[in-house]
Amino acid sequence: MKLIKTEFEGVYIVEPQLHIDNRGYFMESYNKLQYELQGVLNVFSQDNQSLSIEAGTIRGLHYQLPPFEQAKLVRVLKGEIFEVLVDLRKNSDTYKKWKSFYISEENKKQLLIPKGFAHGFCTLVPNTEVFYKVDNYYSPEHDRGILWNDRELNIKWPVDNPILSNKDKSHPTFEKAEKEFLF
Repeated sequence: MKLIKTEFEGVYIVEPQLHIDNRGYFMESYNKLQYELQGVLNVFSQDNQSLSIEAGTIRGLHYQLPPFEQAKLVRVLKGEIFEVLVDLRKNSDTYKKWKSFYISEENKKQLLIPKGFAHGFCTLVPNTEVFYKVDNYYSPEHDRGILWNDRELNIKWPVDNPILSNKDKSHPTFEKAEKEFLF
């Protein structure tokens, strides 16, 4: 496994080691010891999986408030996504900035996202399955979001008219969203 730093403190692109032969491939999608050896000490407690039937589906931008904030390890089992992170950490040099990543079943990359980020993605092909580990349990009372097309953030999504849940359509703007991340 290889961890590649990004300009966001604590965000890593993860490239698993592939073992390929005539049968296909094998990879360790997660190995706690390998992460610990590289200084990543998250203890994941819940796995989540989603299927988005249509290309152009946006899920997000989601996060949880303290004390239920979550670090995430995101990967794509089938299809491809345009993954977006927004830094909500007020003391960070990259506060209020966003970054996108392409993650797919083909490139096998994963994204390690620390606590203090909103995250969302847009599916680029039909029947996309996304799997991610989180290090804290889901708490409906702490669940929050930011409007996907917030003008202040100005995220360059690959779609203009996405498929959205009612919940994601009604998230507040960045300015009005609750954000209590001081780390």
